[in-house]
Amino acid sequence: MEIIWAPWRGNYIKTHFMDKKKDCIFCVFNNKKIIDLEPSIENLILHKSKHCFIMMNKYPYINGHLMVIPYKHTDNILELEDDEKNDIFSIIQFCVQILYNVYKPDGFNIGINLGKVAGAGIDQHIHFHIVPRFNADHNFMTTVSNCRIINFCLEETYQDLYNAIKTKKKEG
Repeated sequence: MEIIWAPWRGNYIKTHFMDKKKDCIFCVFNNKKIIDLEPSIENLILHKSKHCFIMMNKYPYINGHLMVIPYKHTDNILELEDDEKNDIFSIIQFCVQILYNVYKPDGFNIGINLGKVAGAGIDQHIHFHIVPRFNADHNFMTTVSNCRIINFCLEETYQDLYNAIKTKKKEG
């Protein structure tokens, strides 16, 4: 069995989610509602649609790890309306196409973790992970030194994906 493990995410979860009084990071960024923000490297939002948005994972499992997040703040997938579900799935497909175009991965992990016991780092707001996978995406560093190598910096990845999204939107 293959295990995706990202030990560096522990610090992120501790610093951002132990205080439940904080605003949801998928709803508010720098005291502004996500729905009102334009995509930028600062908020890691790549694209917005009617019911959801694409955000880069600040602590990715691998380069190109994206999340599709509904604007509706809910921890229950059963609370999503049909038009929200349709938009989310359409945007997930859009993410797969963009990642194929930019990185040419060998496969994908696409999923959702509902609840803490299911592995959700942020359990109060559902979100869908799109993780590109490559035949050689495991290396000795994970085994020897408890770390994972991400090949590109977040800013470079953001720019590559943002440009690909702009191009794809122009094509229709």
